[in-house]
Formats: sequence, structure tokens, C-alpha cells
Amino acid sequence: MRIFLDTNVWLAAFLTHGGCHDLVEYCLESHVLLISEGVLKEIENKLKTKFQIPKSRREELVAFIRDNTRRIETPALNKPVCRDPQDDHILASASGGQADCLITGDQDLLVLRTFQGIPILKPNDFWKFEKS
Repeated sequence: MRIFLDTNVWLAAFLTHGGCHDLVEYCLESHVLLISEGVLKEIENKLKTKFQIPKSRREELVAFIRDNTRRIETPALNKPVCRDPQDDHILASASGGQADCLITGDQDLLVLRTFQGIPILKPNDFWKFEKS
């Protein structure tokens, strides 16, 4: 399965050892994780500005993601879709990467439920989706 993880899932996976950490570990072993340059930049920026992670550690984490995911292009959307237009690149990336699902904790994305046939799931809901 091809899975696109939103920035918030990656951050939670790296900064805590809870459900998102387990989800990322499982998906790395069992599925293809997709990433866009936009999400990589968001991850690096948030690690720096919001969490004050040292540069060497940020570089390590971004390198880990680059080495363990498939990079995809982010096509332009014809019109805004999300109630937060800054999240449209997440939808475009999941679609452009032909993701089987998009996993996020962002309510602005979750409220959509699907985008172009791609289910938008909370991290905890992925396990039910996986079994179906």
C-alpha cells in the first residue's frame, strides 16, 4: 500500500514514542511511504522553529525520511480544496503520489474524509483501514 503521512504524523513519530511512532515503524516495514519536498521542508522548519531541535539532529531526521520514503512530485490543484489553503499541497501530494490513504491529525484535512478517492484518516483509524 502507498501511504502519505502529513507533517504532524512525522513530527509526532519523532518527538514521542506513542501511536504515531508505532505507525511509522509499521508502515516502513510493511508499506511504501510517500513524501514530498513540501512536507520535508515543513518538517525541517517545524523541528527548528517550534521544537528548537539542533541542526545536526534535524539533518539526521530529514535524511532518515529521505532514505526510507519514495519522493513524489506535488501537482498543482485547479482550485482550493481545503478550508486551510496552506494544506492543499498535502492533498495534491497524496493524489500525485497515487496514495492509497493519507494519514493526518489535521482537522482541516480530516473533515474532508476523502480526496479524489483517497481516504483521509486519523493515525488511530489507520489500523481499522489496514484490516479492511
